[in-house]
Amino acid sequence: MALLDIKLYGDPSLRRKASHVREVTPELRRLIGDMVETMYHQIGIGLAAPQVGIPYRLLVMDDGKGGARALINPIITGRGGSVVDEEGCLSLPGIFGDVERSKWISVQATDDDGKPIDFEAQGLLARVIQHEMDHLDGVLFIDHLSPVARDRIKKKIQKHGFPKERSSRAFAL
Repeated sequence: MALLDIKLYGDPSLRRKASHVREVTPELRRLIGDMVETMYHQIGIGLAAPQVGIPYRLLVMDDGKGGARALINPIITGRGGSVVDEEGCLSLPGIFGDVERSKWISVQATDDDGKPIDFEAQGLLARVIQHEMDHLDGVLFIDHLSPVARDRIKKKIQKHGFPKERSSRAFAL
């Protein structure tokens, strides 16, 4: 396993739409392992392939039960409710904001064995999946903020860089 470099806000790879994964190969499984190692090393609970410069529709996440799970070519097939909570992102270290997401979602994907999976998620797991799936379409959590809040964050990053200290209770996704 190897640690991968996290692309930071401003890197063009974060704004590109990711490509469909055609098949699960040993190389893809190795990438998944590297992504999981990188996610935990960065103290994150989710990581999308575009965040490490890989243009695939692939994400990994902490499953909330002490392990990691990969979702390949995930799609949301249903959603409901609405909840606002604070989010952070490994690609925007030290930056946090309140984002509205669906309270629950239904997901279809392929797992790292190449088998189709279909499940429902709620709470933090639903938030993580929605956040990481946004990355697959070139969307960052700050895109969900008001224009004023987003501009304030962009100006702060341009002027001072990323904060060194974590000043929030949110997890980095």
